[in-house]
Amino acid sequence: MPDDIDGYDRSRLAALYDPLDPDRSDLDVYVDLVGELGARRLIDLGCGTGTFALMLAGRGIRVTAVDPDEDAVDVARHKEGADAVEWIVGDAADLPAMSANLVTMTANVAQHFLTDAEWDAALASIREALLPGGYLVFESRRPEARAWDGWTPERTRVEADVEDIGHVESWQEVLDVTGHTVTFRTSNAFDDGTVIEVDTTLCFRTEQELRVSLAAAGFETLEVREAPDRPGREFVFIARAADESDY
Repeated sequence: MPDDIDGYDRSRLAALYDPLDPDRSDLDVYVDLVGELGARRLIDLGCGTGTFALMLAGRGIRVTAVDPDEDAVDVARHKEGADAVEWIVGDAADLPAMSANLVTMTANVAQHFLTDAEWDAALASIREALLPGGYLVFESRRPEARAWDGWTPERTRVEADVEDIGHVESWQEVLDVTGHTVTFRTSNAFDDGTVIEVDTTLCFRTEQELRVSLAAAGFETLEVREAPDRPGREFVFIARAADESDY
């Protein structure tokens, strides 16, 4: 969340995440992947309000959940079952070393690393956080699908009645497309007439660019799958931390 939003508004925005996006069936594929890979110790990088982390903890997985948005993590900490998760307010650089056999980045998390340097640094931190032979699973939108063409107020408008806040409407619109990056604005309109705007920039990397960056960071790409909820529009990368015997 941008630093120029004051504390009260940051708290109100964090409270909107779940009500405005209540259907998280997109996470089912990742729950299945955790089982497929046999992971018992997991880091959820970019955990947001903790939906995925709590799904896994409820299945007996040891989860460390990390996000730079303190208000979102605070929402997560107050949910049922939150005591079973280790919550960290931070980013990729704050991952505990040698602590997991799987790191996940769901939703748009991997696309928030805008420069190659930022992305490479994140991959290096993830590599250090993994136990030998550990896995990295993340999703990233296919640039050729041009998802941003649908990010208009008419197509993205959602609304919800939020406890202790009231009725809220939210919509998105694209502000700029330059090279691999897309900047869009999310407007959140409250009953009291307040509209809080949040600008977000995402980087759309090609499959080849992602494969090359993973290899350079010491990962072997095992498979690139389709996201079941966005066929043809999104990659799901499954990579393994290579060890010295792989070279």
